[in-house]
Amino acid sequence: MESLPELARVVQLPDGTHVYVQPDQLPALQQPYSGPQVVHQHVHQAPPDRTVQRIALGSGVGAGAVAAGVYFGPLLVGVLTAMAANLALLALIAAVCAWGVVTVVKSVGSQDGKAAAKNIAKARRRRG
Repeated sequence: MESLPELARVVQLPDGTHVYVQPDQLPALQQPYSGPQVVHQHVHQAPPDRTVQRIALGSGVGAGAVAAGVYFGPLLVGVLTAMAANLALLALIAAVCAWGVVTVVKSVGSQDGKAAAKNIAKARRRRG
């Protein structure tokens, strides 16, 4: 039985193209690529701003103080933001409750309540 010839193989050249190559031509194509190398650099995040640390180190503050500033600075901003949000929510709740109380008192108020309010208003006018 006769031996079958080896089939051509697909080879990727250094420039990225693909070609069919006979097995006897393969060693000639396996030369190192001497063209320009493309380097893909992925930058995912900008480096932090170190202005405060540079000022602190330039003024003679120790590395411990700089490290504390780096750690506690963002922590302090987060805490103050949370406190401000809580105070804003409490102020909103207080305003809603006051509005509700005033609305209920106005709608439920009787003649006696209105007369008492007039008497208090008159007494204040006499004093002042």
